[in-house]
Amino acid sequence: MVITIKSNADKKQFENLLNWIESVGLQINLSEGENYTVVGLVGDTSLVDISLLRSLDIVDSIVRIQEPYKSANRKFHPEDSIIDVGGHKFGGNHFQIIAGPCSIESYDQVLAIAKAVKQAGATILRGGAFKPRSSPYSFQGLGIEGLKMLVEAKRQTGLPIITELMSENFLPYFDDVDIIQIGARNMQNFDLLKAVGKTRKPILLKRGLANTIEEWLMSAEYIMAGGNSQIILCERGIRTFEPYTRNTLDLSAIPILKEKTHLPVIVDPSHASGLSRLVKPLSLASVGAGADGLIIEVHNNPECALCDGAQSLRPEQFDDLVKAVDIMLPIVNKERDKE
Repeated sequence: MVITIKSNADKKQFENLLNWIESVGLQINLSEGENYTVVGLVGDTSLVDISLLRSLDIVDSIVRIQEPYKSANRKFHPEDSIIDVGGHKFGGNHFQIIAGPCSIESYDQVLAIAKAVKQAGATILRGGAFKPRSSPYSFQGLGIEGLKMLVEAKRQTGLPIITELMSENFLPYFDDVDIIQIGARNMQNFDLLKAVGKTRKPILLKRGLANTIEEWLMSAEYIMAGGNSQIILCERGIRTFEPYTRNTLDLSAIPILKEKTHLPVIVDPSHASGLSRLVKPLSLASVGAGADGLIIEVHNNPECALCDGAQSLRPEQFDDLVKAVDIMLPIVNKERDKE
């Protein structure tokens, strides 16, 4: 349930209303705008007498929410959420580009790529230390040692870093990580979602391989229910009957999410396509659809990459992509951070 409060509401009456709502066991999600205040009620709203609320002088309107997700719902929070990562903002008219290798293979490798993507315009460095692979015989990442290499690359370049968390047991090692990524395979790992909900770090939540938008938003709700509202959604393609690409990038999800939620939405065209030659056109299409950012895989020697070389751009290809994105951003009223 959402209650819109009039702009000239008496402060004492407003405080009394909030106290009463809490007294019946409901949680309050408060969003204050310039011209209005929105009070979101989370819990069993059958206890609320709508007729009584409508009779109050300070109440402008009341709307019942049908969707099962509350905190992530734009009706509760009409304005875009802005997620700040080391001074780089996601959401609103901000646009960020995250780039780096799929997996960390060595310190020299991740540092060289970090310097190259920063020079091209990336503001956040990605790199996988722990890799969820379909085959137990595939490269699983360097683990904690790889994480240390990523942190050192952060120190050398000044780029904030993002890497995937696969188990809450490794959370103590993520103190220097700026964004925790929850991968597609763990989108409905509810214990893991609860664990990162207790942190105060930004969370990149990827869409599951075959999950609906509502299921995805419900996973975000798990994190927000734990107290962490710093969530960035990432569309990375879904599994369909089409075998030509690795996955099918669901561009329609971007404008739908912009209607349904206030959380920023970025796109991973590398995993969506699995083909490096498709990364640029899919990136530009994502910008046109209203995405708040991109996460791109870049490798200085894709042919020898230990993981997902076929979908990785070379540094010069990434530089070309960033320049093309810069041409498009003014059309959609977004602006990219520039170092």
